[in-house]
Amino acid sequence: MTRPEFFRFHNGDKAALPFSQGEYDARLMGLRTIMDAHGVAAAVLTSMHNVAYYSGFLYCAFGRPYGLVVTASEAVVIAAGIDAGQPWRRCATDTITYTDWQRDNFWRAVRHVAGTGRVIGYEGDHLTLAQLEKLRGFLEPIGEVDIAPRTMQQRMRKSPAEIALIRAGAAVADIGGYAIKDAIKEGVREIDVAMAGRDAMEIEIAKRIPDAEYRDTWVWFQSGINTDGAHNPVTGRVLERGDILSLNAFPMISGYYTALERTLFLGAVDKASLAYWQANVAAHEYGMGLLKPGASCAEIARKINDFLSERDLLQYRSFGYGHSFGLLSHYYGREAGLELREDIDTVLEPGMVVSMEPMLTLPEGRPGAGGYREHDILIVTEDGAENITGFPYGPAHNVI
Repeated sequence: MTRPEFFRFHNGDKAALPFSQGEYDARLMGLRTIMDAHGVAAAVLTSMHNVAYYSGFLYCAFGRPYGLVVTASEAVVIAAGIDAGQPWRRCATDTITYTDWQRDNFWRAVRHVAGTGRVIGYEGDHLTLAQLEKLRGFLEPIGEVDIAPRTMQQRMRKSPAEIALIRAGAAVADIGGYAIKDAIKEGVREIDVAMAGRDAMEIEIAKRIPDAEYRDTWVWFQSGINTDGAHNPVTGRVLERGDILSLNAFPMISGYYTALERTLFLGAVDKASLAYWQANVAAHEYGMGLLKPGASCAEIARKINDFLSERDLLQYRSFGYGHSFGLLSHYYGREAGLELREDIDTVLEPGMVVSMEPMLTLPEGRPGAGGYREHDILIVTEDGAENITGFPYGPAHNVI
């Protein structure tokens, strides 16, 4: 038997994707425009977010390389044989399946599409040093261009179809939030509350988008000292009266992440905690008012810094004040050029989607100890920003 290095396995019909073929064609046209501007003959994309953005296929690497090779005339997903025909069914482009009969068949398949002796574009923020050496060895490029920053700029500007999907995600997050709130009781574990929210969101996603793939939706529900970090994982800690709580609901729809984050208290809120909570809510509302076209990320961050500094709270700030939304998750993707931080000079434009999420963390042992965070998603419009998060925030609503 002759074992092939790679082959085309177009098994079954194309499945319904989250966006139309025209949407993916427009994205690829944007990528080819980037390539033309920088003299790139073939782009070799390897990140989950870019492969999914331009092709529709969200891969699961599990130790194997995946990619999308784009030239002036072709766009081909390079996928591992273990996935059989699923990459073909779940992408808007062609696919080639590589085998594992010998090492580096992935790069042989890439070479088949990209050719050799050309200027190659790659993702410098994703391709490892080891894989970059493979690229150079197999493709023998006459030039290399890191196109990751340009693709990120393209992803930061959302299409109407993307905004519609993000709206749906925000609505699902609200449903998860209410399920979480209903599950909160003294004596219940964090994990039990988190599962209630996750299940509610997955049921809602399946109802709204019956043709989707369902994976990666999750909840971080934190209590007491576990609220001090935004990304602290769920534990088996049992809820007690007087606990500060952090509700974090994250529905995932075809690789698109949305979020709802709220501070709550169980049973009662003490005077010191109430003062910090109200101050963070005030910063949240002030920050949302700053989101409008023409404002820079750095300018917004500095103004909120001043707001907190005037109240002697800036030393308790935990991180930046918000970030972009789109193809991202807790383990892939990040449009780092659109984060509300002092070192980001990006100017907001209509069609960008950003969160406002100030957080204050008071260390254990102090009055009001814990992490306070509110999080809303806003779409930048022609003259301001539209808040698409519906779940209420603040002490009037979230003392359970």
